Amino acid sequence: MSTRKVPDVVIRRLPLYLRVLDELDAQFSPIISSRELGEKAGVTSGQVRKDLSFFGVFGKQGVGYYTSTLRAELRRILSLHRVINVGLVGVGNLGQALLRYRANKQKRPGAEEGLSIIAAFDKDKRKCGQQIAGVKIYPVEQMPELIRELKLSIMILTVPADAAPAVFEQCVRNGVKAFLNFAPVKLASPAGVRVHHADVTLELESLAYYTDEKE
Repeated sequence: MSTRKVPDVVIRRLPLYLRVLDELDAQFSPIISSRELGEKAGVTSGQVRKDLSFFGVFGKQGVGYYTSTLRAELRRILSLHRVINVGLVGVGNLGQALLRYRANKQKRPGAEEGLSIIAAFDKDKRKCGQQIAGVKIYPVEQMPELIRELKLSIMILTVPADAAPAVFEQCVRNGVKAFLNFAPVKLASPAGVRVHHADVTLELESLAYYTDEKE
C-alpha cells in the first residue's frame, strides 16, 4: 500500500466503488473496467484509477479489475473485512429508522456488512430494555461502561442539538474515535477523532435552490 496521505474525499468514494462491486454478480461480471466502474459510481475512469493508486495496483492495463478481488481489497482497505461494533445514541424517529434500515440491509442475500449496530442508548426510561430490529436500548447512563464492554468503535448521534456536545465528549472520553452526527450542530473533534456530519435540513434547503428557475 502507498505511504502517501490519502485525502478524505478519496476515502469517501471507496464505499461507492464497493457498492457497485457488491451489486455485480462476479460469476457473470468477473472483470470490470475503470470506465464501467466510474460510470456506475458517477466519476470518471481517470478518477477511479487515481483513487485506487493510493492503495496499490489492483487491475491490469487493457483488461480491468477482477471484480471479486477488487471487492475484497476495498473491504480490507475500509476495514470491513472484520466486524465493527457500532452504537447509536438517541432512539427517536430518526434513530429508530436507522436501526431498521441497517437491520434490513444486513438481511439481504449475500450481505457481508462489517458494520453492526449492537447497542442503542436513550435517556427515556420507557424505551430502555426494549429492542428495535434486534438492537437493545440501554439507559444513556450505562453508555460509558458499555462502550468499553461491547467494544463500540463508531457512534451514531441522533440526539437534539443541545445534547450532542455532552454526549460526544462522553463518548470520546471512553475511547470512541469515529462518529456519524445527525444532530444539527458542529462538533469540534480532538486529534485522532473523526466526525462526519449528516445534516438533512441543510441538504434539503440547498436543494430548494434548484426548484425555481433563476434569471
